[in-house]
Amino acid sequence: MSFSSRWLPAPLQRAAGFLAISSCLVALSANVAEASTPASLLASSVTAQAGTGTIKGKLVWGGDSAPARPPLQDKGKATKDPQVCAKDEAIVDDTLLVDPKTKGVSNAFAYLVRPTGTNPEAMKEIAAKQAEVVVDQVNCRFIPHTVAVTVDQTVVFKSSDPTSHNLRYSSFGNGSFNQMMPANSKIEKKFVGERRPIAVACDIHPWMSSYLMVFDHPFFAVTGEDGSFEIKGVPAGAQKIVVWQEKVGYATPGLASGLAVTVKAGETTDIGEVKLDPAKVK
Repeated sequence: MSFSSRWLPAPLQRAAGFLAISSCLVALSANVAEASTPASLLASSVTAQAGTGTIKGKLVWGGDSAPARPPLQDKGKATKDPQVCAKDEAIVDDTLLVDPKTKGVSNAFAYLVRPTGTNPEAMKEIAAKQAEVVVDQVNCRFIPHTVAVTVDQTVVFKSSDPTSHNLRYSSFGNGSFNQMMPANSKIEKKFVGERRPIAVACDIHPWMSSYLMVFDHPFFAVTGEDGSFEIKGVPAGAQKIVVWQEKVGYATPGLASGLAVTVKAGETTDIGEVKLDPAKVK
């Protein structure tokens, strides 16, 4: 049996009519909103969030043969603290490491400049895998020689040497720092992002040097022994990449502005070999 509002009192009839009209307007608005949002627009927004690719390449020595690593302190003849430094083995130069077999250059930074897009999950994953990154001092050398971290990670400067060091660096975003480090001590630091590598040194042992680079994004790598690098999870689209090595500086075309690359979702963009020009070695 159907119900008619005409049997209701006048005030209730008006209320019923208002409710009926409101319901129609809500339904009509929903239909209009659905029709005015193309399926392609919805799909593109999802794709933009999920569409990532990989950039890879290799930094190689441009000369005929790999340069030798000269000793900085001969075994048993260190100019400072010889009872510790170079006591059992010579301290060799870490500033230019070239693999004789592949001519690959290790310990260089590869990274995106002002990346287009973000990848928060990749940032979280890096910090989750390694919340603390250790830079040790062993045999009066910084190990590892080059370190890349995110702003979410803690850098632990450690000394495993039974002698004193001092830790010194100067930077744009993180200011200057100079502090003594007693034997077997450590200093923990958090950094903000930097656009340039930070030179780290010990003034007590002036041959000691290393480089630290701090990123506010996850799109970076340090070249391996054969000079290769791979940066995953890069947002698809136009990007710019830099390869930086301390003896040459910017090895990629475009210098600090970076080399333009186009990343496609689900694919690997190989920039090939980046040659390190021997004539530019400082």
